[in-house]
Amino acid sequence: MNLALFDLDGTLIPGDSDHAFGEFMIACGWVDAQEHRERNDAFYRQYQAGCLNLDEYIDFTTRPWRSRPLAEQQAASQRFMAEVMTAQLLPQARALIEQHRQAGDLIAIVTATNEFITRPIADALQVEHLLAVRLARDAQGRVTGQIDGVPTFREGKITRVHDWLAGLGHRWADFDRTVFYSDSTNDLPLLDVVSEPVATNPSPPLQAIAEQRGWRILRLFA
Repeated sequence: MNLALFDLDGTLIPGDSDHAFGEFMIACGWVDAQEHRERNDAFYRQYQAGCLNLDEYIDFTTRPWRSRPLAEQQAASQRFMAEVMTAQLLPQARALIEQHRQAGDLIAIVTATNEFITRPIADALQVEHLLAVRLARDAQGRVTGQIDGVPTFREGKITRVHDWLAGLGHRWADFDRTVFYSDSTNDLPLLDVVSEPVATNPSPPLQAIAEQRGWRILRLFA
């Protein structure tokens, strides 16, 4: 059996779903456009530079919706998928996932974007196993704005993959081949531990590292 892991934003989809949801909340009128866009863009620059404060970002990005009624949250998620994300689920990404599915590989999406945004995307891509940032909830099941457990970010992706595999009764050593597709240097920790790192639609810094180390470079999107 082989293991196939995929980053999401910039890898399986051409855009960034987390950042796009911020723009969607502006369109919904849930936030002040200028203030939210400035902070959202600043956090995105932090992510690209590899210095994102994830705790602060999760509190910021969930604050506009987490106190809203559950039905309103669910309706917004459905609208976001229909109006924004469906156009980013491209055939070449689906074909790559299907190639691994047909080979009998164990497949998971491992993303630093939170589960509220990414679960519907994973479902649309027909990927059962999603390792995303888990959102802490209070006794009534309401999102608090904090992170539950280890976030799937940088080295945390390794921890979460280990824990997920253990929950399925597997270890790294069970797999003849482990492959991870990512576009970002934030994912270097996990790229370094798999047997086949694939720089997918890589950022310029990741492309330079991939070329230096002889990693495969894959461009799914123009």
